[in-house]
Amino acid sequence: MGLLIYGARVSEFEIEDRVLAHLQFVVATKLRRGEQFMLTWNHGVERGSGRSSIWISPYVPVHFKYHGNRPPKLNRAWLELMMDGANSPAGLHPIPEAAAGAAE
Repeated sequence: MGLLIYGARVSEFEIEDRVLAHLQFVVATKLRRGEQFMLTWNHGVERGSGRSSIWISPYVPVHFKYHGNRPPKLNRAWLELMMDGANSPAGLHPIPEAAAGAAE
């Protein structure tokens, strides 16, 4: 289980390493372009359910910390779906990888 660490206040959000790697790619791509966007995810029942959203901006530090030491192979279809979401008014939502297979 990896961590997305956001901002100077050090907010940490646990995210599975494979999902985190795909989020890192999308976030880095958007930030390289100087683009800001909303990132929203749902909390599982084990974390009390609910949802969180953060505004991703080039002016706020972001740190990706992985539990494992081997980077996963990235799924291009999954990245494209996530990037489409990040470019939409609704913002980026980590979607299940299986959704990328259904889109092919």
